[in-house]
Amino acid sequence: MTHTRKRFLQLSGASAAALALSPLAKNLLLDDDTRKLKTFGLQLYTVRDVFEKDPRGILKQVAAMGYKQVESYERDLGIFWGMTNLEFKKYMDELGMTLVSSHCDVDMDFEKKAADAAAIGMKYLVAAWEGEGKTLDDYKKLADHYNHKAEICRKNGIRFAFHNHWFSFKAQDGQFPQDILLNNTNPALVDFEIDLYWVASMGQDPEQWLKKYPNRFRLCHIKDRVKGTTKREDTCDLGNGSINFPAILKTARKNGMEYYFAEQEHYPNSTPMKSAEADAEYMRRLKI
Repeated sequence: MTHTRKRFLQLSGASAAALALSPLAKNLLLDDDTRKLKTFGLQLYTVRDVFEKDPRGILKQVAAMGYKQVESYERDLGIFWGMTNLEFKKYMDELGMTLVSSHCDVDMDFEKKAADAAAIGMKYLVAAWEGEGKTLDDYKKLADHYNHKAEICRKNGIRFAFHNHWFSFKAQDGQFPQDILLNNTNPALVDFEIDLYWVASMGQDPEQWLKKYPNRFRLCHIKDRVKGTTKREDTCDLGNGSINFPAILKTARKNGMEYYFAEQEHYPNSTPMKSAEADAEYMRRLKI
């Protein structure tokens, strides 16, 4: 290397270091677009009324809406909807989307599900519905159960997560079952998917939970709540409801959130596909 070349590289390195520390670089890093979600997903349960009749056709439409990730769920056709895991992966590749995770029955053929999911690069299998426990001990037993299932996932090279509904944020004997699950599962094995709607619907502050348990909530469901409703289940298109997603998701991002899935269960004056499209537009504009 010549002296001139060596000196050029030294000066270039110094300039780059100076730029990295300069106000200009800071502004570039905090440009408006850097606060937008570059990648967001859809929980396919949102469009269940039409999806289950035509999985391939609906996935193609979902991709056209701008979703780059999806989270599946399980019905009679399985989490790959009548396709093999490899066929599903191939079709997702053709659409430019990624299957990140799936809700599933963790008590049926779980080892096969874990192996199949890992083989196509999925990140998570998610326990989404165990029913409401009658006692806090029921939740401690459930935590042990999840530790066991998570070990199966670990052996296959994927992760395990628990998705909350309302009941884990319903206090029993002065304690929240959600605390029991978080404190009795192994952080090295078990992550959590926070459904922000259900937390808010129970009068809880999602930001406080995210701060209380940093790096435990790695996935989230983003679904909005009709303003002023007194119903427990009353969702609407994102941005039309009462949940402050920009603030909550900023806190989520700072505390380890990795995957953001829009979800909707009811469609006031709309249809599942129109709501999914409206939700995609909201997610595309969202800044956190």
